[in-house]
Amino acid sequence: MDDGEREKALLTALTTEHYALQTSRAGTIAEATGRATIFLSLLSAALIGLGFVASNDRVVRPYVGAVLPTLVIIGVLTFLRLVETTVENSLDLRRIQRIRAYYQHRFAGEHDFFSDAVTAEGSMRTAWTLVGTGPGRWEFLLTTASLVGTVNALLAGLGVTLLSETAGAGHWLALPAGVLVALVAFGVQFAYIVRTSSTRLS
Repeated sequence: MDDGEREKALLTALTTEHYALQTSRAGTIAEATGRATIFLSLLSAALIGLGFVASNDRVVRPYVGAVLPTLVIIGVLTFLRLVETTVENSLDLRRIQRIRAYYQHRFAGEHDFFSDAVTAEGSMRTAWTLVGTGPGRWEFLLTTASLVGTVNALLAGLGVTLLSETAGAGHWLALPAGVLVALVAFGVQFAYIVRTSSTRLS
């Protein structure tokens, strides 16, 4: 195989890979949206059910005791998978950026079709430029995983507050305990997002 045929075969392979990566990105985004929607729908249904039983003191406590742990477990499982889809999406973006940088180097010439894929010195730009953001840990606050993590933290804080009041603690103790647990739970989940993403994307 001569250089011309090799170049043509490589371009065909890169075009196919580019399409496959775009399809993979669409799949991860659809999955993340679907999982978050299911979780938030369950949360809404639970709140509606709580509204029906709230006036009955004999029913409301068993209802909350059964529903709240279920929501927390589902929320944690949803969160873990959303972190994985965030990483997968970022990896796909990086691979797409490499292909676009190759297009710019080899075929663009004086045109600027893929100029955002490379810096002025000719090296590849970070994949984050494809989505209009800059790299940094605070960008993970804008992910679906962070959204679900926030809801999980609020549910955990609510659970601790209810347990504290059931155990006889006053509002002055139960409420701060719930807020503290919510903040710690969110911090732990956010740290997990950052650590997992940094490890997999480094």
